[in-house]
Amino acid sequence: MLNCFFAGQGAQFPGMGKDLAERDPEIMALFDRADAVLGFGLKQLCFEGPQEALTRSDICQPAIFTVSMACWEAFRKRCPNAAPTAFAGLSLGEWTALCAAGALDFETTLKVLQARGRFMQEACEANPSGMISIMGASPEQLAAICEGSGCTVSNINSDSQQVISGTHEAVAKAAELATGQGVKNVVLQVAGAFHSPFMTPAREKLAAFVADIPFGVPAVPVLSNATGAFHAQDGAAIKEAMLRQVDSPVHFSDCVKAVMGPGALFAEFGPGKVLSGLIRRIDRANAVTNVQDAATLEATAAKVGA
Repeated sequence: MLNCFFAGQGAQFPGMGKDLAERDPEIMALFDRADAVLGFGLKQLCFEGPQEALTRSDICQPAIFTVSMACWEAFRKRCPNAAPTAFAGLSLGEWTALCAAGALDFETTLKVLQARGRFMQEACEANPSGMISIMGASPEQLAAICEGSGCTVSNINSDSQQVISGTHEAVAKAAELATGQGVKNVVLQVAGAFHSPFMTPAREKLAAFVADIPFGVPAVPVLSNATGAFHAQDGAAIKEAMLRQVDSPVHFSDCVKAVMGPGALFAEFGPGKVLSGLIRRIDRANAVTNVQDAATLEATAAKVGA
């Protein structure tokens, strides 16, 4: 069973995608298509940076999507007989999963993610907020930290690692409470409280943006962040779930658990290895690999048996 997972926001770095693009004119052409759709030099930003520009949500989201699709296309060419059994992603990576599965085309997904990133950036600037990772807390401790700080859960990445969100003051209080209970915590360097009620204005704007965009039925089942289960085989239902994803918690752990089992291989596509680490944290027995450059492509091909 080949489970294909796609990277989310925060994995970006200058130079991502360059190695694969320089080795294959068709992959390079994918970046040129992105430039033409977006109206600016995304390719140069991906290949050269600066990092400050890549961290902006309106640039970061289409950038990671394009690089992830480049990794996926390189894998498809290298391993044409590979047959994925499921697609999934983390946050924006779920959009990449839907594109890879054929529910949306490349150009449409780019436009949606550019808009999604802009709307989320605007929400961050309108209501300053943040996120904090909580590691190793019991359910009771997590509940107490949220209740005492006013934060809400945004990401359930594993049984031992969750991300909570709130105002900057609430995040600082959560850090204080967690530290007082001996719970490891890290305040994240993000623009705002993603996947929380702070993003409701972004969801409303995105709903208007995608109102006339048809969503198809994916050729391979795609897991939903909003539910942790597979999307319905219905385009309208998928669209509704993707809107709900913007301001509701990401059930990443449930997505992974839904496709775990003997013989399962998790392949991460896109910059970095963040998802590979999360998938291993959920269960050390999970077999993982990733594709982000030529070397990892060859290593993954060997694991897939191609």
